Amino acid sequence: MLAPAQAWNVLESADEVCSAAAIAQAVQRMAADITRVLADHNPLVLSVLSGAVVFTGQLLPLLKFPLDFDYLHLTRYGSATQGGRIEWKVFPHDAIAGRVVLVLDDILDEGHTMVEIRTRILSAGAARFYCAAFAEKITGMPRQIAADFVGVQLPNRFVFGFGMDIRGAWRNLPAIYAVKEQC
Repeated sequence: MLAPAQAWNVLESADEVCSAAAIAQAVQRMAADITRVLADHNPLVLSVLSGAVVFTGQLLPLLKFPLDFDYLHLTRYGSATQGGRIEWKVFPHDAIAGRVVLVLDDILDEGHTMVEIRTRILSAGAARFYCAAFAEKITGMPRQIAADFVGVQLPNRFVFGFGMDIRGAWRNLPAIYAVKEQC
């Protein structure tokens, strides 16, 4: 966890890589795309906590179809800035068997976490799995999974804001920033 002075220093030295206006446009576009594909499926929509909560809160009111909503919670980062072992905290409470499932996540980089989610969801009997990642990092490396719906592409740097944190800080920012140096 960053102390307040440290958090302000990180923000002041960071580069804005996606403005609040660009985020709003991307969420609108994603909502239209998701509605086109899933409007007739009454999907179970699952938000990945904690990173996707801001994205989810902005996207759900724009979806023009009935849906069921739940969440899942797992982490690969914890309070670190490098990914590690995947730890499941909460698996969805709603029945998954036979359902079309849409998972909402904040960012897709290498894809390790989303592969784990897809495996668990499909092994629970989902009829179909879709993934919407608000951001996709341009890593130059092949991903283990592709998102069905992507909002924006971001540079291969550690990013925060719009639900994504840096050591517990700045999930609440309306724009997305990239650190200049690892903290």
